[in-house]
Amino acid sequence: MSTLTKAEPWYIHAILYFIILVLAYILIDVAIIEPNYVMKMEKFWKTESRARMINVKEAEILWQRKHGKFTDSMDSLITFIKTDPIVANVIVGVDTVTGRPTNPFIPLSGGEFIPDSLFTSPKSGSPYLLKVDTTESVDTVINRVGRIISIDQHTEIGRLWKIECPDGYGKVGDLFSEALKNTASWE
Repeated sequence: MSTLTKAEPWYIHAILYFIILVLAYILIDVAIIEPNYVMKMEKFWKTESRARMINVKEAEILWQRKHGKFTDSMDSLITFIKTDPIVANVIVGVDTVTGRPTNPFIPLSGGEFIPDSLFTSPKSGSPYLLKVDTTESVDTVINRVGRIISIDQHTEIGRLWKIECPDGYGKVGDLFSEALKNTASWE
């Protein structure tokens, strides 16, 4: 009894080889190429977001020098950067001692500083969370008999400030500590 085995058709082998090649490509893409791309984009978003928050910090410092307090309005801050002559002089100015530019704003990934980019985070497009503190102090004056002569209430807005990235790349400033007023969380 001889058993003859019939040879498998060539097209079945061709289909199986094609399936193996497609699965190998998918494996390489999912295991090597895609994670590298994701890591590169995450690094870009983190760097860009932190650069924008540092530029907001510099704008807040300039705002405080002019107005004596910080602002929580991003619209006012951007308008201030675009239109105020003091900011324009600082951007184009040169230090007389060192000869270095006095521009406090750092360039973004595109190579230049764009004030309108400070509104949103590059990853999600969500607006940055900009807040200022409100401090209320009450002072009561009492005479020797124990009667209240006057009550003075003083509200101070904008002594401290904070900006947070909605994507979790850090924050600049603090609403509770004077020491962290203009400090970035990643520094």
